[in-house]
Amino acid sequence: MMTPLYLGVVLLAVFATPGANAEIKVECAKDSVRITWRINVDMVPHAARLFLGTCMPSRLTVLPTGEGDAIFNYKLAECKFIRLIKGKSIHFQNELTYRPHARSKPAAFVHPIECVYKRPEGWIPPFLNPGVGISVGRGGLVFHMALLNDELTSIAKTNIVPLGSFMPIWAAVEQRSHQPLLLLMEHCVATTSPELQPESQVHPIITNKGCLLDSKTGNSKFLPRYQSSALTLYLQAFQLGGGQEVYIHCKLVAWDPDVFDDGKKTCNYKMESGSWELLDDSSKSAVCRCCDSTCESRTKRGLDWESHAFSHISVLGPLIITDSSDSKEARSKLTP
Repeated sequence: MMTPLYLGVVLLAVFATPGANAEIKVECAKDSVRITWRINVDMVPHAARLFLGTCMPSRLTVLPTGEGDAIFNYKLAECKFIRLIKGKSIHFQNELTYRPHARSKPAAFVHPIECVYKRPEGWIPPFLNPGVGISVGRGGLVFHMALLNDELTSIAKTNIVPLGSFMPIWAAVEQRSHQPLLLLMEHCVATTSPELQPESQVHPIITNKGCLLDSKTGNSKFLPRYQSSALTLYLQAFQLGGGQEVYIHCKLVAWDPDVFDDGKKTCNYKMESGSWELLDDSSKSAVCRCCDSTCESRTKRGLDWESHAFSHISVLGPLIITDSSDSKEARSKLTP
């Protein structure tokens, strides 16, 4: 059920004309959507085959021309809307479809629907006490790390990840009575064992004090933050261990939010520019230049703050990365 937590000011309503005989008008309200779909005379007798997600039209009005207006008036919590969090906005996405044939056949017409709302100030996703992953208290702080679902709205319900898909790995620090803190992923590797051992097969992910190596060699990236004390690593699933259990080992650091230097940063590699970019302030991306060499704290303030920072090694897993040939075997390994 929708709660006021997710509501905000409408930023965008979609108005589109997908074809000469179709007009679609979308009105995004506070927690609902009203869609008017002008359908042609051939579609009117088959209005029950029009869908917004899983919902049929709320009402059909037949015009004197023989055309019709199919009205969809639903809450955003209905019809299987997908909620996505993107930076400072919340997106609700769905599709209009026309299915004149059996469900086994593809839809004859598909049109995307999206309503975008401003994320309320101070809003955070409702999973600060994850049921999967690590929660560790230290120095009055509590560190979290967990795998999210595809919509980035809650903890994932499965640890099976198809090869090539994305694993949203969420990390956060609960600040409690502390001053505002910045959560950093200083170093991350993937292994086939819950403990790092000399013989462990290791896949480096984040190296050089906050440089996302996988963003240079693949499609992984840090997502924009919704608050300074949390970070989401959008990691593309890779082959490691041939279907064995995979564990992500990360050093999480709670840091001064006003200090960025070579040793304390969060950097993505931008393929289009061929350079590294600081996630939190692109104008200070010079601190990421060391990502291709060696990064160390250089500023006096950064060194002075070092003794007041808190860090913890968190381990996420087991994860099962599968391809089509071993997915059946992986399901049998799924942990409850």
